[in-house]
Amino acid sequence: MFNIVLFEPEIPPNTGNIIRLCANTGAKLHLIHPLGFDMNEKSLRRAGLDYIDQSIVHHYDNYQDYLNKHGSESLFAISTKGKQCYSECTFSDGDSFIFGPETRGLPIKILNDFDSNNILKIPMLKDSRSINLSNSASIIVYEAWRQIGFNI
Repeated sequence: MFNIVLFEPEIPPNTGNIIRLCANTGAKLHLIHPLGFDMNEKSLRRAGLDYIDQSIVHHYDNYQDYLNKHGSESLFAISTKGKQCYSECTFSDGDSFIFGPETRGLPIKILNDFDSNNILKIPMLKDSRSINLSNSASIIVYEAWRQIGFNI
């Protein structure tokens, strides 16, 4: 299935919602520290319901720790700075999608590691800043899952 990678997430309910998304789509969640919250925070647990107790969440000390364990092959960056629309990309089972922190997005240092074809954007109206992180993750995961026929 797919992997959602959150680089230094800051808002607990977003991560909780993404945990629930993963539990219902078969995706795995990878959290790159530091986190802007404690995993026992009430708002995270409320949003994630009882899915938090499932073994779908993996933790990494930093971005390099994640890369050392998973590499960058089949990794797509999701960013407002992307040139390619997510719907113009062909996804495969096992692809991974990295999202930046809610208040600042993925750092340029990380985006520079990607081929421009692997930096994807979600279209928005002109002058819009961003879409909520958990909504963005849902859009991407469901498009990727649709492309593989909703097979797990």
